[in-house]
Amino acid sequence: MRLIEPKSRDFDRIRREFHWRIPERCNIAFEVCDKHAALSERPALFYENADGDVATYTFGDIRSLSNRLANALAALGIEKGDRVGIVLPQRVETAVSHVALYKLGAVALPLSILFGPDAIEYRLRDSGAKAVITRGRHVPMIRDLQDRLPSLVRVINCDRGTESGDFWRLMEAGAEQRAIVDTGADEAALLIYTSGTTGPPKGALVAHRSLIGNLPGFEMSQNFFPEARDVFWTPADWAWTGGLLDGLLPSWYYGRPIVAFEGGKFDPERAYGLMEKYAVTNAFIPPTALKMMRQLDGVRNKYELALRAVMSAGESVGAEVYQWGRQDLGVEINEMWGQTEFNYLVGNCAPIMPVKPGSMGRPYPGHEVSVIDDDGNELPAGENGELAARRHGDPVMFLGYWNNDAATREKCLGDWFCTGDVGYRDEDGYLWFVGRKDDVISTAGHRVGPGEIEDCLLKHPAVAQAAVIGSPDALRGSVIKAYIVLAEGHAASEALERDIQESVKSRLAAHEYPRRIAFIDEMPMTTTGKVRRMELRSLDEATTESGA
Repeated sequence: MRLIEPKSRDFDRIRREFHWRIPERCNIAFEVCDKHAALSERPALFYENADGDVATYTFGDIRSLSNRLANALAALGIEKGDRVGIVLPQRVETAVSHVALYKLGAVALPLSILFGPDAIEYRLRDSGAKAVITRGRHVPMIRDLQDRLPSLVRVINCDRGTESGDFWRLMEAGAEQRAIVDTGADEAALLIYTSGTTGPPKGALVAHRSLIGNLPGFEMSQNFFPEARDVFWTPADWAWTGGLLDGLLPSWYYGRPIVAFEGGKFDPERAYGLMEKYAVTNAFIPPTALKMMRQLDGVRNKYELALRAVMSAGESVGAEVYQWGRQDLGVEINEMWGQTEFNYLVGNCAPIMPVKPGSMGRPYPGHEVSVIDDDGNELPAGENGELAARRHGDPVMFLGYWNNDAATREKCLGDWFCTGDVGYRDEDGYLWFVGRKDDVISTAGHRVGPGEIEDCLLKHPAVAQAAVIGSPDALRGSVIKAYIVLAEGHAASEALERDIQESVKSRLAAHEYPRRIAFIDEMPMTTTGKVRRMELRSLDEATTESGA
């Protein structure tokens, strides 16, 4: 079932011998559900919530439930190409809704439960969503928006035992048999909005073939997934690419179960407990979550973990977290890099290639990624430039931005897709992330990326989380400013600030230490687990104006 067999321990040979085999007709629902008819009794989903409620669903259950829902949605007028919002956490209704919509040939629009009314309204209006499947506080929130959303004709409530809860009533009315609508590999399956770290969110339209395009990277970042006992888990929200296309859907493609936990904010103790309870072997854990897990002592003595692979992405993992993972989790964390528009392009595979802590790794089989200048020319090793990927022939490449051809064209330079990420390639072909184009700090003639400084800051025992931005300065243009969340038991002081600064000076360079430090209680994050540097810049601007 793998696209890549680890017959050779030679990464370069695997890349050379790899060839895409993308069928002309393809549907994600078949690939993750209906093709597993022989596995109808195998667990597909282990569900648990913060109250301790648990449930197990087999692949047979998922097929039956998704057929029923697809038939019920068709009866409501949902047709091929219609956009349907899914505003749900990790629970069975979320997964079943995705599979049912793919079976209809409709386009799933995953939306985070952390979104407020403005964010929800923007995405529903921009996408022209015809229906929304949701629960809890989002039911009245979205119904209050309906008058301003002419395309939205139905809000489906998943809450059981409530007067307005119609999801399961619709499910019961739907027939148990359903043929999957015929879809081409290049037809749209998903509309995923970018996280909005910079600029307004744009809807990235993702094709059915993109699932297959994710698989080489998924297999290798998970140390040749699947093995017979593999169980997958990620705390990443299924509303974004990391949780959905890096977790749920590829796990089901291979007929392996995934753990779903519905429990609000990330809790490192709960994370360890879940991994132990369900014998999780493979995980995608974002760097921010890993840094929180790192704060707990004695993990090896408290928990019996079955982990054999952990992938991380979204921010730089860094050497400090990598070394902790090897020591405390017993795995070499495989860092990965990709984007909503062009996912799972670059990464590590610890069993067959040495991991360079802090590096994103090398382009996975089937993908060509390089560092280019503003004219699209490839740059030599060691030179900073924009990370770009070859578009044509790569099935993971998105179809374009929804109703925004101009934005799509702006991302393309010849055959390159320009990611907006700045990095460089070393002599061994490993790619290193420096920062976003707008995150690179120019200070006194030096161009400095935040990742290395943040990793260095984390080495200080008082630092739990850190993010670095450029702060305007009359003399130097910009100076490096660090926003720091302190570890438990430490209090902000001028003495601590000086100690942290000296620590960076001694570990990196005099021009890379944070001349300004601000201690904050909580780091602002996007729904995808990335630091919201835009918010930190706004905070810095407000602080400067007030003279604080």
